[in-house]
Amino acid sequence: MSASFLIILISGLLVLAGIVGAVVQIWPSGPFVAGGILLWAFHVNTPLAWGVFAFALFILAVAFVAKFVIPGRKLAQSGIPNSTLIWGLVGAVVGYFVIPVVGFIVGLVAVIYVVEYLRLQSPQDAWKATLEALKIVGLSIVIELLAALVATSAWIGGMIFTAIGV
Repeated sequence: MSASFLIILISGLLVLAGIVGAVVQIWPSGPFVAGGILLWAFHVNTPLAWGVFAFALFILAVAFVAKFVIPGRKLAQSGIPNSTLIWGLVGAVVGYFVIPVVGFIVGLVAVIYVVEYLRLQSPQDAWKATLEALKIVGLSIVIELLAALVATSAWIGGMIFTAIGV
C-alpha cells in the first residue's frame, strides 16, 4: 500500500466522518472535513490543492456562522426562547445515552415539548412550538450538511484534476 493511497484513504475517512457528523449532529462536521482536505493538500502540496483547501475552509467557515445566525433569526421570529433549544440539546444528549440509536431524537423532541408545555400551558401550542423548533434545528443541520457536501465536491474535483495532471 503506497503512502499516497493511505493519505487519500485517511483523508476520505475524515471527510466521510464530517459528512456523517453533519447529519447525526454528534460531532462537528467542519473540523473533520477541513482536516481531511488539509491532510490531502499538505500531501499533494500544489497550488490547486491549497486552493481547494482554502475554498473548502471558506465554505465551512461561512456555514459555521450561518448555521447559528439564520436559525437564530427564525427562532426569534417564532417567539421560542433560546433556552428551549438549549434544554432540547441537553435532552438529546441524555437521550443518546439512555436509548441507543434513537435516543438523541427522542430526547430532543421530548424535552422541547415539555419545556414549551411548561411555558405555554397548552398541549396544542406546545406541540406547534415543538414542531417549529424542530424545523429550526433541521435548517441548521441542512446548512452544515450542504457546506460539508460542497467542500467535499471541491476536494473530489481537486483530486480528479490532480490525478489527470492539471
